Amino acid sequence: MARFRAQSISARDAMDELQISHSHFYRLFGQYLRACAERRQRRWEPGVSGRYQRPAWSEELVALLRKLLGARPAASYSFAASEVHRRCGIKMDRATVRRWAMTQGLAHHSKAKAARKPVRRWQVQQIGQLWQYDASPHRWFAGRSQIFPLLQIIDDHSRLLPLAKLYARETLLSHLDFLSGAFNACGLPLALYVDYHSFFFTHVPEALTQLGASLRFYEVSLRYAPTPQAKGKIERAHDFWQKRLPALFAAEHVFNLPEANRLLDQVRLHHNTHERHREIGSTPKAAWNLALREKRSALRPVPACPWWSYVWSQRSPAKVDSDGRIAIGTQRLRIDKPPGSKVIRCLHPNGDYSVLAAAPQHGQRPILLLHCPSPKPVPL
Repeated sequence: MARFRAQSISARDAMDELQISHSHFYRLFGQYLRACAERRQRRWEPGVSGRYQRPAWSEELVALLRKLLGARPAASYSFAASEVHRRCGIKMDRATVRRWAMTQGLAHHSKAKAARKPVRRWQVQQIGQLWQYDASPHRWFAGRSQIFPLLQIIDDHSRLLPLAKLYARETLLSHLDFLSGAFNACGLPLALYVDYHSFFFTHVPEALTQLGASLRFYEVSLRYAPTPQAKGKIERAHDFWQKRLPALFAAEHVFNLPEANRLLDQVRLHHNTHERHREIGSTPKAAWNLALREKRSALRPVPACPWWSYVWSQRSPAKVDSDGRIAIGTQRLRIDKPPGSKVIRCLHPNGDYSVLAAAPQHGQRPILLLHCPSPKPVPL
């Protein structure tokens, strides 16, 4: 350092002699100059290097990385680091995983990094003020051509994912099952931000779809996005899952929906709690909790409403036949109503049937005429 200060050697020669990097050399030289200013350069010594102080990786950690990076499709480095944190409790950067993969012959070709997209500054100021809701059809299971829809909701303010779930088909029953589950988990929002799918939108003025009517019953309004780009938060969430889930399912040899949804829910909870979101600068759960502490919440608790299970069912009008029976699935069952009476037939997401005397109405209680349990659950 003294010779470099006296300009008797160049910086490159000094770095080569010490075998340190450019930034490390000038960091040490700055410490040396401070020692000179305090007239203690003769006693100055560099500190102990911080390298090689981390413990060796466990066999469990190495086996997990090999499984994830060796799957086809392979997990991304960032997702592998996230899974190490979730399963082993060890925080790790994606660059660390990448360097290790290169030494082990597990590195995979990554696409050229796209230009960083501008951050959209607009967002609502309260949690529950607006939830973006959409479906993402995709081939989630490696080696299978079948496409399954992923339904998910994201809070527009905190980016928290209240629920994400795979279904066999995108039907009215799957939407009813999903939304009732999301509301039971987190409460009722003020509005859902959706597209112009026929489940949400009808071209008849002032008319509502059955799903829209169910939401209106609990004062949840619908807002419509004119383009996919307008609901960018949920579209980016789709991309997030499409990059992670196929690799995870392939690594864990998961090929059915019940197991896939159990694993998906574990990853969702970890993402909400531990993964920092680039746009908001914190984890979604931290942003959610901060809004709660500051009383910036528009969420409402799920009401103790006797209509709840019937509102979130697929309802159709029916008429009692001359023999006093109505069709329930493949059966014809008798009910206590005169022939010709109009009733409401309800198909629940779990496959059960109910028959009501009238459609759901505020200020009245449901009159249940018949309940028929399903012999087996309906695959949603």
